[in-house]
Order: sequence, then C-alpha cells, then structure tokens
Amino acid sequence: MRNPLSKTIVTIEPSGIRKFFDIVSEMKDAISLGVGEPDFDTPWHIRDEAIYSLERGRTFYTSNAGLKELKEEICHYLKRRYQVCYDCEKEVIVTVGGSEAIDIAMRAMLDPGDEVLIPQPSYVSYLPCCVLANGVPVIIELKAENDFRLTAEQIEAAITPKTKLLVLPFPNNPTGAVMEKKDLEAIAEVIKKYDLYVISDEIYSELTYLDCHTTIASLPDMKERTILINGFSKAYAMTGWRLGYACGPKTILEQMLKIHQYAIMCAPTTSQYAAVDALRNGDEDVAKMREEYNGRRRYLLTRFREMGLPCFEPFGAFYVFPCIREFGMTSDEFATRLLNEQKIAVVPGTAFGDCGEGFVRISYAYSLDALKKALDRIELFLKNLKRESL
Repeated sequence: MRNPLSKTIVTIEPSGIRKFFDIVSEMKDAISLGVGEPDFDTPWHIRDEAIYSLERGRTFYTSNAGLKELKEEICHYLKRRYQVCYDCEKEVIVTVGGSEAIDIAMRAMLDPGDEVLIPQPSYVSYLPCCVLANGVPVIIELKAENDFRLTAEQIEAAITPKTKLLVLPFPNNPTGAVMEKKDLEAIAEVIKKYDLYVISDEIYSELTYLDCHTTIASLPDMKERTILINGFSKAYAMTGWRLGYACGPKTILEQMLKIHQYAIMCAPTTSQYAAVDALRNGDEDVAKMREEYNGRRRYLLTRFREMGLPCFEPFGAFYVFPCIREFGMTSDEFATRLLNEQKIAVVPGTAFGDCGEGFVRISYAYSLDALKKALDRIELFLKNLKRESL
C-alpha cells in the first residue's frame, strides 16, 4: 500500500510530558508532579457565568475572531495590567487555547526556509509548530548560570539572513525563568536592528513573583513587530475551557484569522462568556492563587537546599528545574528510577529540548500536602543514590 503519512509529521516526536503522566495514571499510590495544570477549581463566579450562559441558550457560533464583548475585555485587561493598547476589532483573535495561537501565528508568518529562533528549554509546542509551518528551528540554549534568561547577545549570534521570527517564552515553562524590562529592552534593539518579528508567549504573565510582568509589545516600536499570546488556563485555573487569544498587527492577524476560520470556526461559546467574567471580576482570585503558588515555590526551594539539590531560584510560572547531573544519569533515567522506586513522576528536562539534559521539571501546581509527601520521597531517593555512589 502507498504510505498514507506525511514525511514531516512522522519526524515529530510525541510530547515527553505525557509519557510519564500516562504511566503514573495507572500506578497505585503514585504522586505526579509532572503536569502543568492548576490544582485549583475554576473560581465559582466564572463557572456560574458559564452556567448562566447555557441557561440563556447561548450555544451558538460566535464571530470567528471571538465575542466582541470578550475582545473588548481582553483589550481593557492588557491596557490595565501591561500598558499596551489594542484595537479589539482588528488586533485580537480569541483562540482554542494559547497553543492554537502559536500554531496559526507561525503558519501565517513563515515561508519554507524561514528561520525561527527558539530558546530552549521551553514549551514543547514551539519546535513542532515551526516544522509544521515549514520553518527552520534554530535553537538558542538558555543557561542555568544566567538564570535561564535570554540575552540580546545570544540572539544576535544566532541571526542569519534567513531569520524571521523569535519565540519569546517568558515566564518560562519549564524553568520558571522571567525576563525583566531591562532584558527586554536590549532584545528589542536587536529585533529592530535586524527587522525581525516576535511571538511572545505570555500565558504565565500573572504568575510572576519578582515584579510585575513586562510585555515586549509595550516597548517603543515593538507592538507592530509582536504577536502577544496569552490565555486563561494558568492564571484563572481554566485549562479545560480551552481558551486563549492572540493580539498583534492587523496585517498578521487577518491571515491568522483565515487559518482559524477554516480549521476551528470559533472558540467555545460557553468558555468565552465565562472568560468575560474572569477578566472583569477575577483579579482577586488570581492574586490568591499567585500567593499560594509563591508559598509552594519557597517551600520547594528550601527543601532542595536542605537536600543539597542544586536549583536556581525561579520567579515565574509554577515550576522548578533542579539540576541532577551529580548523579551521573540522564534526565530520563533519573525520572524513570524516581517513578519506579518512589512512585513520584517528574518530567525529564529533555522533554523541553536537548539542552534540558541534566535537569528535571517539577510542577508545584499541587497542594502543599501532596508536595510535602512527594519531597519526602524524593529526599529518600536522593539519599539512596548518594549511598550507591560511595
């Protein structure tokens, strides 16, 4: 029979995050610290608005680009929180999660052979989306000694005449690294110098523990070069609602909307009504969840120090990225042994790119009780490893 599969798709590996999640789901008494999903319920007032919309029979298609009411609230939110202004009619698309926004942005912007600068370790979707859009991924290694920040010098060193796009994944999954305004200002100068564009994935923007998040789109002359991507999954504990958005220049958004029209039609109507309420009335919920995450973050870092496990201090998202190189195992070997011996699931750093080797990602989007139990088991595991090396 003729091969039914695309040569491109068969080269793409399945997500390394899901591998350990699938195993732990069938393992009795196992604790998973692997999935980046808030353990909080979606705040009740948001769920209530969704129920109300169903009771009113609001089950129709919305505009392809999303409810006007929601797009207006997105613009109000971005202006209020991050001092960047968008036209809700021409510069906003509501998408099925932030992941769809990443996908359609790359497909709308890339021609075959265009190079995309992708800092790694980073979210698993950037590289496959680039490949599926016929782009050429160019990896920039984020280094622990630089707190996994991206520098202007690294970007400039990676640029070629074929470079078109930079992915800016901060606050970062898996490392928890953040970029401060001064870091972004230096990067913006390089972007303008070489006439590049940016996809800025800011899904964790509300989960920043250092200072208020800065979007590169708010810097001078950068709004017209940036696709800002955000959503509701992380800040509002709305992962299953599948709702995100993209903001950017009208000329790019028009083309993204065409792909969205043919592939998706529109984002879920009920989720959109719920998101309107989230943006209007959810600031207090976000602040409470952020405070709880921050307490868990500090707890994990304290326990790691007590164990002697090296880990730089992350100031964003809800992940820590400890270094396990001292044990002489690959990240995959470490995670596999931890799961088999102590029934704790973490994600190998290599799930987020080859330069994640020597690290594992641990999510603290779990209750403090679960984290305490898990850290006790990890401590025992590390003690056993150290005994083996004697």
